[in-house]
Amino acid sequence: MNNKPLAIIILAAGQGTRMKSNRPKVMHELAGRPMINWLLETCESFGPEKIVVVTGPDMPGLEAAIKPHTGVVQKVRDGTGGAVKCAISALKGFTGDVLILLGDTPLLTVETMQTLIQTKTENKASLSLLGCIMENSYGYGRLILNEKDELQEIVEEKDADEEQKQIRLVNTGAFCADGARLESWLEKIDNNNAQNEFYITQLPAIIAAEGGKTAVAITKDAAEIHGCNTRADLAALEKTLQSRLRTRHMNEGVSMQDPDTVYLWHDTQIAPGCTLEPNIYFGPNVSIAENVTIRAFSHIEETTIGSGVAVGPFARLRGGAKLAQDVKIGNFVEIKNAELAHGVKANHLAYLGDAAIGENTNIGAGTITCNYNGFEKNKTMIGKNVFVGSNAALVAPVTIENDAIIAAGSTVTENVPADALAIARAATEIRKGWAAKYRKIKEAAKRKKAS
Repeated sequence: MNNKPLAIIILAAGQGTRMKSNRPKVMHELAGRPMINWLLETCESFGPEKIVVVTGPDMPGLEAAIKPHTGVVQKVRDGTGGAVKCAISALKGFTGDVLILLGDTPLLTVETMQTLIQTKTENKASLSLLGCIMENSYGYGRLILNEKDELQEIVEEKDADEEQKQIRLVNTGAFCADGARLESWLEKIDNNNAQNEFYITQLPAIIAAEGGKTAVAITKDAAEIHGCNTRADLAALEKTLQSRLRTRHMNEGVSMQDPDTVYLWHDTQIAPGCTLEPNIYFGPNVSIAENVTIRAFSHIEETTIGSGVAVGPFARLRGGAKLAQDVKIGNFVEIKNAELAHGVKANHLAYLGDAAIGENTNIGAGTITCNYNGFEKNKTMIGKNVFVGSNAALVAPVTIENDAIIAAGSTVTENVPADALAIARAATEIRKGWAAKYRKIKEAAKRKKAS
């Protein structure tokens, strides 16, 4: 990392108007986490002396999200130069390097930021700027370099001639500046432009006029510097981040049969040796131990899964689901706020909510715990080695003790003692020949209607 003291300014006052949203732009989420927090996490890895985030008026959610870092309010949105001026008040007396970053460019990596800082140091420059080589540079400011690869000027798209528009090296909006002189340079920025705003892109020209130079650090990763102005941009950022998260998990020993179809939350924890089949969604607060198999089309959130468990396909695990070692959850099984002990099996077509189920119990197909009576939730307690037959309804609150058997098709409304058989269904009545008579009556009526 850089040996010189470092401070970081993040410009985050944008309202996200083009996103058709009432949230600040940087509070839109990526993998369930505001984009500003992804950028802050990367910045924190440098151990800077201070991180200052420029917010807009009336953004309490953003102010809370950036804590414990310093927030300053840009009361008048008068451009990036105006935003940095607001932040300077929180850096009085700081003489180290100052990174200036855009809050809506949240996926900059540690390596790229470090390169930006080192480029300034190694070139003994007053300012360094991050450029990116892009195949499609439309809409970006072009970087014009001199024969020493120093920045000569930044030409915006609307001001570029046909030759300049062919340049693929563009401005990303990330800078590293000499903190001792930054405030004096900012005072020289003017708003003599069509928007009447102050832009930090004037800094290279101001520095050049003083005999200083601006060095350019270059990245070829266009996805890394992708900004966010629209919902489509947000989706593109999500795609990039999901790819990074999946790669990280695979590098840590998780197998994914079709990685592009797995969606991860920012806090998803998956131990080595796990296998993920295609089309799996992980929501918040999921922790999975080693050697677990998650089969295709499963949805999992707020769930803890022990080692050796198999889940799915088409399973749904949600708030408060806890699966102990070697549990088997099959297709079309939903679990909520239920604890399943070692070796429990629910292989198909079941709903288990507000329940505690003991070791090695088998839950038959079509079984449900009737946990809600229209007013409150009640709990179903099932002991060890219980066998619950198919299509059983367990009406909570109810307790089924160890080694009991619930007959198929039963609706259980009373506690079942250990080793008992519970049968709660009407007796079968057989009427011989009734079906044949019924068919004859219906067929005769059909013929009469047709004639």
